[in-house]
Amino acid sequence: MGRITRRAALLGTGAVIGAVAAHAWSPALPDATALTRLPEATPEGMLNDASLLQATPIHRHRVTDATGDAFVDLIRAEMNEARAAGRPVCVSAARHSMGGQSIPRYGHAITADNGALELDRDAGTYRVHSGARWAQVIAALDAEGFSPKIMQSNHDFGVAACFCVNAHGWPAPFGPMGSSVRSLRLVLPSGDLVTASRDENADLFAMSMGGYGLTGAIVDLEVEAVPNARLVPRFDEMPAGDFATAFRAALDGGDVPMAYGRLNVARDGFFDRALLITYRATEDQADLPPAAGSGAVSKLARHLYRAQLGRERMKALRWWLEADVGPRVAGGETTRNSLVNEPVVTLDDRDPTRTDILHEYFVPFESWDAYLDLCRNVIPGSFQEFLNVTLRFVDTDAESWLSYAATPRIATVMSFSQEMSARAEADMARMTRELIDGILAIGGSYYLPYRPHATPDQFARAYPRAADFAAAKRAMDPDLIFRNNLWDRYVGTL
Repeated sequence: MGRITRRAALLGTGAVIGAVAAHAWSPALPDATALTRLPEATPEGMLNDASLLQATPIHRHRVTDATGDAFVDLIRAEMNEARAAGRPVCVSAARHSMGGQSIPRYGHAITADNGALELDRDAGTYRVHSGARWAQVIAALDAEGFSPKIMQSNHDFGVAACFCVNAHGWPAPFGPMGSSVRSLRLVLPSGDLVTASRDENADLFAMSMGGYGLTGAIVDLEVEAVPNARLVPRFDEMPAGDFATAFRAALDGGDVPMAYGRLNVARDGFFDRALLITYRATEDQADLPPAAGSGAVSKLARHLYRAQLGRERMKALRWWLEADVGPRVAGGETTRNSLVNEPVVTLDDRDPTRTDILHEYFVPFESWDAYLDLCRNVIPGSFQEFLNVTLRFVDTDAESWLSYAATPRIATVMSFSQEMSARAEADMARMTRELIDGILAIGGSYYLPYRPHATPDQFARAYPRAADFAAAKRAMDPDLIFRNNLWDRYVGTL
């Protein structure tokens, strides 16, 4: 596989975050001074998440590789103790949320960590433990010639967490990951173990899909797989205004199983140019190589990505490499599994005074020009360092009660480098609210697992079934045993 081809895939990292929704109590941030990064758990009983801004007090954190009945018993025991003391419970995996969504404040945090997987080749499905990470799924399926049908662009996240946030990826032309889940087993707030699918406990299934863990603790899932494939890339640069039409046409051709886009983020010519990268199967599909992992090219990608910070010339150089050099020297083959077999740490920020913050907006195809105008009017007025935007396709999701794709959408995943200070947090919150208001005005929506800067009113407008979700949640969980900040900050206010 060519170096530029591989690098282009790596720099597509905009990853959707797998855990559970936004936090109401942000820590006080010092004026313009760097925060101290907390480890995942501290002796003081704190947990933080991927934002590094959400240190949250908890009662207890348990990491478990238990499966089957032992896992169910552990969940029930934690629930019983927590209920007696009036504390919440939250089960998570990799904790890649950005607003404390996977951390129960003063509650019982359970981290599931087990990659148990059983493939059903004839059905094209696999039964997987809720604590499995996508890296484990890829390794198991790749050896059998299969690939995850829908997953995020990186392999660090948990499979059940992916279902709970209803994450999407760049496999095309699909909807969110929940559309590939056939059934699941979960422990309800009552302690009962039940199965939910489109045919059995259908409302529970639809609530749990994108329900951020508020309906129960998932034990395992039956998920669809597809055959792995050898693919070759194609690069098309164009005016940004032409992207939506070109993207739709490429997907409508029926021969593109993987696709994503990019916009130029340099301030000179901001959002004026777009790049569409599509992958198609080669004629030879025999003897596929094992899924590749990170290597020297990943390190090069990180250095180039980070070199953009405060350097507009580097942003222009990166665009030239991707849009001009890439199409001329790329052409190397890869596999479907290799394209998604990358960790988030590939592009990790190692500056202790800054942190990476993601935004994601879902834009109707017919509103693309309005989206470009909105971003040009809002983002340059912030002092945040804008490093990347990746564009992906999400088909209609008519199932989840908290659906973000009422129609086919272009998912725009934005990556900012934020100073860890009070002024930066305030500026980020202001910019986020301006963007959300603009997105809602053009018929779009925003994604919930990131910083909790949206107002409750913006949340209610973006997710019209949220009040129904709240009523059903209160009925099935009157003690609110499964609780997180999506509930505390947003849903529970309805």
